[in-house]
Amino acid sequence: VVGMCMRRQIARAVCLELSKGKTLSHDRMRNPCMGRLTSCLVKNLEKGKLVMRSESFSSRHVLQALPKLPVPNLKDTLDRYLRCMKHLLTEEQFNKTQNIVMQFGAPGGVGELLQSKLTERSENVANWVYDYWLNDMYLNNRLALPVNSSPAMVFPQQNFMAPIDSLRFAAHLISGALEYKTHLDDRDLPVDYARGQLAGTRLCMEQYYRLFTSYRLPGPERDTLVAQESSVMPEPEHIIVACKNQFFVLDVMINFRQLNQRDLLTQLEKIVKMADNEEEQLPPIGLLTSDGRTEWAESRSVLMRESTNRDSLDMIERCLCLVCLDDASGPELSDTKRAMLMLHGGGLTKNGGNRWYDKPMQFIVGADGCCGVVCEHSAFEGIVLVQCTEYLLKCMIGSPSKLVRAASVSELPAPRRLRWKCTPEIHKLITSAADKLQRMVKNLDINVHKFHDYGKGFIKKQKMSPDAYIQLALQLGFYRCHGRPVSTYESASLRRFQQGRVDNIRSATPEAFAFVKAMTERKNSTKMMELLKGAITAQTSYTRLAITGMAIDNHLLGLREIAHEMKMGKLEMFKDEAYLISNQFILSTSQVPTTVEMFCCYGPVVPNGYGACYNPQSDHIIFSVSSFHESEQTCSAEFVKCLVQGLRDVRDLCNKCNADCAATEERKGQTQKPKKEVYLLLTNRS
Repeated sequence: VVGMCMRRQIARAVCLELSKGKTLSHDRMRNPCMGRLTSCLVKNLEKGKLVMRSESFSSRHVLQALPKLPVPNLKDTLDRYLRCMKHLLTEEQFNKTQNIVMQFGAPGGVGELLQSKLTERSENVANWVYDYWLNDMYLNNRLALPVNSSPAMVFPQQNFMAPIDSLRFAAHLISGALEYKTHLDDRDLPVDYARGQLAGTRLCMEQYYRLFTSYRLPGPERDTLVAQESSVMPEPEHIIVACKNQFFVLDVMINFRQLNQRDLLTQLEKIVKMADNEEEQLPPIGLLTSDGRTEWAESRSVLMRESTNRDSLDMIERCLCLVCLDDASGPELSDTKRAMLMLHGGGLTKNGGNRWYDKPMQFIVGADGCCGVVCEHSAFEGIVLVQCTEYLLKCMIGSPSKLVRAASVSELPAPRRLRWKCTPEIHKLITSAADKLQRMVKNLDINVHKFHDYGKGFIKKQKMSPDAYIQLALQLGFYRCHGRPVSTYESASLRRFQQGRVDNIRSATPEAFAFVKAMTERKNSTKMMELLKGAITAQTSYTRLAITGMAIDNHLLGLREIAHEMKMGKLEMFKDEAYLISNQFILSTSQVPTTVEMFCCYGPVVPNGYGACYNPQSDHIIFSVSSFHESEQTCSAEFVKCLVQGLRDVRDLCNKCNADCAATEERKGQTQKPKKEVYLLLTNRS
């Protein structure tokens, strides 16, 4: 009964009125669509087929049920900050930092003033760090989105036997996305609950509702995350299909009817034929979205001078999502190659212009079976992307598409090609963006490795946290590769709180440093095992602090931004070399586990760093390690080599200690038995 788009909004209004026991006016009932819909709804309500729940209409009830993000104690944060940084600094640097921190946190000092203002802010907003964090992490960043910001989820390699197979796959994918969007619109998506530490806690669901309704608008100094949250304006009823660097409007609702898979396949076939028409091909405008954010904002301003371009931009910015039909990219399609193609499209010579990076969801369907999704990261976290894509893949596996060609295509209006008026200035901007993207393609050094020696099953048998264990292996791998510890980022979800996003688990703990040094120096196994357990405990403890809102990074960010708002200038605390080092995340890591065969990848966050994403499975672990060729300090293959050796060494250490422990227990059993026999013998003699 409850259809898509405008019908769904009418249905919601009707349901809300009926649930309050109200009647609808005759004027509203005269509307044919409204009348039929109301009649059906009333009948279903009488039959008990529709259950009225406040949660069905708004996520605010769920949001308000969650606690607010707490403001950590100032002294605790400053003490943890010094502890996190001591082993990453020289003695001279640390002594200077210690004095600066003591002055900042002194009674009656600037730190206490900023803390009081931050506490005041926390009382007046749902989440005191959300805007600060969003701007600092994403919207203020001027780097290009591909590789630098937008992660990709790489689907299992598809085996398309004929060109029509890739279109069938795309039609099935679109159909699943529309179904998922219906669940979001009807607010009947199951609520997420925390796993791992503090399991069972209810999580904030707000990020899900930005999957298909948001857009990152470029700005000269700061981008804007635009979210279509109005219930008054009609919802978008179209997606954008990119094919051969051209963009087409595919209406998913025609005459109040959602297109089925057969209809979608028919429309996709039309789009491919239209894209093949060389006479109508336009310049690859999508390349402009791969440029730096300031450059893209300037290019967009140039485009907006023409009404034709404004209309085309409006259609893209309001669409549900993009589906990118990519050309085949070559014979070799290893995991590493597919990860590269997802992150940047292969540049101008391949599918680099067949993208629009400002849109949160871009589904990629390659003619050669290279498929996945690229997301604009400011709107939501990786776990939300995982949940959505797993739904789609499970849906497709559970109900494989059996589409056939439509007998007649005349009844459906043809999709519309988006038109662009390109001046010489715009052509020049496209050429410049293409050159930069090509340099990025050559610069990215990525290595996807499936570690098959063991998985999280073995780690759990050691009664250790798989995430903490893998983080220590990453620390060991980096130390062996580069001979030093570095500031490390691991994302920790804050969705236990209203509007929660993430904070940082600082995995480069002093305990981790002590362990990797001992492993590198080959100290005795008992000592190394003791240090391993201590490092696991420290990592687990900091993780708990992070997920409960007690980590240091968001707190320090909040204090810094409050000082900026109070026009205090840049305080010594935040100019200090230690603070700059603490925020240079040479090792940026994230656990992105999946229950279906796929993996996540992303680029480094600094020029001389690594991006390390991992997906622990029961009997193997998938690692995606990225760096830049231009950096003489990094090499993804070498890092992976050291990481693999580290994983094997930690396993061998565990096995050796387990064997030694078992042997000791056995010896104890053997020595205890004779003592008992002697005692009995003496007793009998007496």
